Amino acid sequence: MTGRSELRALTGMRGIAAWFVVLYHIRLSIAGVPPFWLAVLAKGYLAVDFFFLLSGFVLWLSWSNRLRTGGFAAVPGFLWRRLARIWPLHVFMLGCAVALAILLAAVGKHDAADYPFADLPLHLLLLQNWGFTDHLAWNDPSWSISTEWAAYLAFPLLALAIDWRRMPTVIVVSAIVALLVLLHLVMAGAPTLGTDIWTFGLRRCLLEFTVGTAICALWLRFRDMPGRAIRVSAGLAVAVVGALAAGAAETLVVPGVLAAALLCLALTSDWRGNPLSWRPLHALGELSYATYLGHFLLFVVFKLALVSDARSISPALIALYLALVLVSSLVLYRFVERPAQAWMNRLATRWRAGSGRQASVSSASAS
Repeated sequence: MTGRSELRALTGMRGIAAWFVVLYHIRLSIAGVPPFWLAVLAKGYLAVDFFFLLSGFVLWLSWSNRLRTGGFAAVPGFLWRRLARIWPLHVFMLGCAVALAILLAAVGKHDAADYPFADLPLHLLLLQNWGFTDHLAWNDPSWSISTEWAAYLAFPLLALAIDWRRMPTVIVVSAIVALLVLLHLVMAGAPTLGTDIWTFGLRRCLLEFTVGTAICALWLRFRDMPGRAIRVSAGLAVAVVGALAAGAAETLVVPGVLAAALLCLALTSDWRGNPLSWRPLHALGELSYATYLGHFLLFVVFKLALVSDARSISPALIALYLALVLVSSLVLYRFVERPAQAWMNRLATRWRAGSGRQASVSSASAS
């Protein structure tokens, strides 16, 4: 979302979610964390569920009409632009992981389970979390990028087959509820949404991504009368939180809470004084993909270089690590992510221009 169409609060929330994942991955290494906050940080994996919902929301907002108007002819352009968005930084971080694995092997510390060279083709092709393996490896957070790519491949079919705009609100809401129940069922009794990511991650992404598209349709319907929709969303959130407190399964109620929260955030995004639209939070949101993909390997290197006891890292060293995450996110964003994305998009433009010229020449020759 760019320009005037951007919902700044959602960008800010994306930044918060990315840092929640960072804290989730380092929580057990921070010395002196009180049990309550340790329990809070232990739920950091739920930020990824918010990412899946948000991704469906954003793509429905920006691409559903274009795909319906252009039909299947618009699909290659859509997929290339999505690949340009996620693949270059993923490949760069994968290259960093390979370099780290080679270095660890040279000093006798290579862990074949964490860095399985036989799995590299799957990671390179973004297939690593499609059920071909039973573990996370290389750059662990990239599992969700693999499942997002599957959602991107499916999205044109969804956009062409379903037009949420033409459906009554009750049907859209019923579809959301049905998808959330289906998610619970396909999680097959898993105690949390973060259970066995290599088994459930793809299902989790595809269903939550689809819910996100329907949430976007509700936002488009209610954005000019946000008060009613916010009350409905807040009521739903309170109900599902109550159900969770009463012992209902996380896999059933938490995606509903996050979906309701996404709708509320979207409806209030343009409100004056919204703290999520604050410029520093917005900047964190812009850097969120680099933060998400870059922090995990950085922590591995950080522990190897500066930490003697990885189970009890001092607050000072943790602060240093978090500062390095911020700096590295900015570097990755400015010098890898954005330039590579722009280069791939320019390449597609040149291909289209070349194809157009070739078609013109062929037509003139035929005449």
